[in-house]
Amino acid sequence: MIRRFHHAQITIPRGQEEEARSFYCGILGLPEISKPVSLAGRGGLWLQVGDQELHIGTEDGVDRYQTKAHLAYEVEDIQEVRRLLSNNGIEMLEAIPIPGFERFEFRDPFGNRVECIQPV
Repeated sequence: MIRRFHHAQITIPRGQEEEARSFYCGILGLPEISKPVSLAGRGGLWLQVGDQELHIGTEDGVDRYQTKAHLAYEVEDIQEVRRLLSNNGIEMLEAIPIPGFERFEFRDPFGNRVECIQPV
């Protein structure tokens, strides 16, 4: 049956791929991977996250600030990630505690909700 996630997808407004690269590749350090030639003309970009992929598609007319849908990145050093984001002007939002984990949330520059989580 289902073994694992192959990839997750979020969206950004059309034409903002360079801003997405700046944030996701530049600030967060995620490597960009090549899209198949058959999808190259559709906009967006793909990123490697551990052994999985994050696909960033393009979509207009979406208010990403109004949704609870999100990705959660398990991180090695949550305080380092918090500092990195804060130093780049990203506002952190405290998350409801979950036993055994430290976590926080933020919105990426496009409004997508993101969680960072670390087992304690």
